[in-house]
Amino acid sequence: MTRSAALELDHVCVHYGFLKALDDVSIKVAPGEVVALLGDNGAGKSTLLKVMSGAHRPTSGTLHVKGETRSFRSPRDAAAAGVQMVYQDLALVDAMEISSNLTLGREPMKPGILGQLGFVDRRAMRREAQAELDALGVRTAPVTRPVEMLSGGQRQVVAIARAAARLGEQGVLLMDEPTAALGHEQTELVESLIAKLASRGVAIVVVTHNLPLAGAVSDRTIVLNRGRKVADVPTRDTDKDRIVGWITGASVQEDIA
Repeated sequence: MTRSAALELDHVCVHYGFLKALDDVSIKVAPGEVVALLGDNGAGKSTLLKVMSGAHRPTSGTLHVKGETRSFRSPRDAAAAGVQMVYQDLALVDAMEISSNLTLGREPMKPGILGQLGFVDRRAMRREAQAELDALGVRTAPVTRPVEMLSGGQRQVVAIARAAARLGEQGVLLMDEPTAALGHEQTELVESLIAKLASRGVAIVVVTHNLPLAGAVSDRTIVLNRGRKVADVPTRDTDKDRIVGWITGASVQEDIA
């Protein structure tokens, strides 16, 4: 195993009876590296994300985080190990304000007896939320605004910022279709966030059907086809036509791992 890998999967298989959703898949992601995980519908991308995020246990194979072998029983286990997932539906609470969503599950409590009784320090919560957004260098709506009043791009920023705030040093961020239904300007904002997090040493796996996004943000491209890894190449060394060939099955396997 490579010591520098933030996340590594060795010979992972997932079987549903006779169906092989994942067949002997091995991948690794280094700190600060962005990997685009591509494939057609049913290729195994979602299953692989579920294995990496702790939502699904593999039938066989091993998973390592920062050099340690892990066996996740739930997303909580993955989060404790420094692996965070940004889901396609974002998993935000629409009726709550931005600051509440950013600090959800780790809200600062009021000092003294009020904190012991469960009273949240909303001023501290808003300061903390604003500091987290500032650290990422992004500007969105005021942190007091309810999420239900945000645009699609602003909601995506909140979801990414929340995951980033929960990551430890050289953590792992998994993203499922982060620009689905976003416009050009909002997509560029997400691209800049991905670059910012990678520069801080976060290992990032992006599942997307948006090939221009994959080319813009990723250092490496991995393609799945019918549950098998058919390509694992530096993004700079490939092009759209070759990627489409791997996705459709028209091109032969290319693997540098």
